Amino acid sequence: MNVVIVGAGEVGCDIASTLSEEGHNVYVIEQNEEKAKNAEELDVRVIRGNGARPQVLHEAGVVDNGDVDFLLACTDRDEVNLLSCWFARSAGVENVISRVRSLEFTDSPTWGQRLGISMMVSPERSVAREILELLAVSSASRTAEFLDGRAALYAMRVAEGSPLAGMALRDIRTLHRELVAVFVYVDREGSEGTGLPDGDTVLRTGDLCYVVTYKEMAWLLEELFQLRKSRPLRRVFVVGGGKLGFQVTQRIQREYGHVQIRLIDHDEGRCARLSEELGGALVLRGDGADPDLLREEGIDEADGYVCATESDEVNLIYAALAKSMGVQKSIAVVRRKQYEALPEIMSVDAVVNPNKALASVILGMIRYPGHARVLSVIEKTGAEMLEVVLPEKNRLLGRPLAELGLPKGVLVALMGRGNRVLIPTGADQLQAGDHLILFASTALMRETADLFSENNVDGEKEEQ
Repeated sequence: MNVVIVGAGEVGCDIASTLSEEGHNVYVIEQNEEKAKNAEELDVRVIRGNGARPQVLHEAGVVDNGDVDFLLACTDRDEVNLLSCWFARSAGVENVISRVRSLEFTDSPTWGQRLGISMMVSPERSVAREILELLAVSSASRTAEFLDGRAALYAMRVAEGSPLAGMALRDIRTLHRELVAVFVYVDREGSEGTGLPDGDTVLRTGDLCYVVTYKEMAWLLEELFQLRKSRPLRRVFVVGGGKLGFQVTQRIQREYGHVQIRLIDHDEGRCARLSEELGGALVLRGDGADPDLLREEGIDEADGYVCATESDEVNLIYAALAKSMGVQKSIAVVRRKQYEALPEIMSVDAVVNPNKALASVILGMIRYPGHARVLSVIEKTGAEMLEVVLPEKNRLLGRPLAELGLPKGVLVALMGRGNRVLIPTGADQLQAGDHLILFASTALMRETADLFSENNVDGEKEEQ
């Protein structure tokens, strides 16, 4: 496949590297010399120039009746991205994806439709949802929603004294019948015991478990993993009044109207505007690391502290400071991958990465066209979760899950059927329109997605 990427920032290089490793032919367009040099270290062809100029796109193969399969525009400038996509679409490139930072572009599908853009992606909304779920489930270090928010994946660690320590997974369901959940992955220090678990897997203190369950089961997970009872959100601090901070605050207001929100920003003009747009939030002009301000506003009794400035370093340091002052959960927004592991050595409860969320959505569209979405949930092992909808023409219809012959290491974690969400058993038979949440490694997911596609209609493919 031939792919053109406009923009060699964190997102562009991440996608380019992944696609190149998978054997695709990748062109990267970048006018910044430093970023272009970084891209040259990848196995891709780098073209220096402005991706919104036709002659530059022409050099990358974006021409009438050309052979470019995808164009991704992911610079930090909306105008460049939109214009690049428009030129590519006009040249006949069928799949064009644009990153947009201005949220008004994604408020409705009209803009993308008029420009012929296949997908306009703004990571702020999806990241805001993840942050809100992390605040609501304080024991989780990672979350991901599925099936319109009716189910979710939670990453929780087995605490000292947890009743789960020393227990085999098959016994958990027997002793805790009220818990309906699927353990899809267990991450243990060192290599022993890490991977896709089975009924004989025995949990240990310190294991980080990735569990898929109904949203209403989150409180029970917290009790079992951390010996902690969930409590409703009462007070949340948000530092940084940019697009993401605004989104987080607005979403908290919409879903938890009773929560006291302290939105802190240093810019006087921005604070005035936010006060008008976010009437229910207390907007404070100041420093999000000012201990006197934090104490005065009750940081020691707060349920959450979200630092969402434009600086990764500020976000991490401020979140660690808030944690040391007594906040229940601290969350830092980071955009550089090398910072994602810092919560293991810093007193920060969780990090979220908008760039990673954006790259995941784009890679999902390229790898698995036609499916709903893909999420990379455990990046260091390449594990993914893919949401697929079973088409009317598929050889698997009417067959129980136990008889599908799925590759070892592939798991059907959830099934959405109509208004119901099911934790499937081997006896459940597939029906057209079923929404399935698949868990597998990247190496296996492509083969698995093909099994559930409308192309799987002949006996020969089914037997493979």
